[in-house]
Amino acid sequence: MIDTHAHIDSTLCDIIGGGPLDAVILSGASIESSKNNLLLADKYPFLCPAVGIHPQEIGDDINLLEELVKNPRVIAIGECGLEYLGEVDTKKQEEYFRKQIELSKKYNKPLIVHSRKAVDETIQILSEYKELRGVIHCYSGGKKRVNKVLALPGEWYFGFDGNLTYEVGLEEVLKAIPRDRVLAETDSPLLTPEPFRGQVNKPEYVKYVYQKIADIWGESFEKTEEILDANAKKLFGI
Repeated sequence: MIDTHAHIDSTLCDIIGGGPLDAVILSGASIESSKNNLLLADKYPFLCPAVGIHPQEIGDDINLLEELVKNPRVIAIGECGLEYLGEVDTKKQEEYFRKQIELSKKYNKPLIVHSRKAVDETIQILSEYKELRGVIHCYSGGKKRVNKVLALPGEWYFGFDGNLTYEVGLEEVLKAIPRDRVLAETDSPLLTPEPFRGQVNKPEYVKYVYQKIADIWGESFEKTEEILDANAKKLFGI
């Protein structure tokens, strides 16, 4: 199993060692957390670092990011994107998003895209670039936008998290997506799946996302694991 999206720090020692996981992809949310991802990955080989600036962290200096991207251990840029929840600086969010898209093109790294209350705007921006690849993290665009994402230039995947275990509407969304474009995520320490909803999430809980996907697909856990792991390895090159 592979958790393709987690936020952890050195205090989460109980996940170190990997356990049943082959890999955990560490999503960057700020310059500080991106640096932390690199430090953790140096110490624990099964951790795979991404670096990026979340749309809620646009106070960070975007010009510091490229130096981190040059680290050979970095497997992706992100998470980056748009979040139009509340009063936000949409112009600056778009500026930071586009700069990180350019870094992904320059260094040939996949994107981890955050899109909240801004799915149409996110798709529009991504449509303006060629040869991109990445994942729409914690996909929330509904069935009606699945084909729009699939039609984007390049290769795009859909991330599903612990909320799949309790938001019934997501089941139909998952069914509408080709199986070779689905990724399992935890977004630890948030979005904890059933049966641990309300507690702190951990990468190892990705097994409950795998199991829910298997149930929805009507597949065995083993076959589902094979498909999801292959998807993650293909996109992130791990």
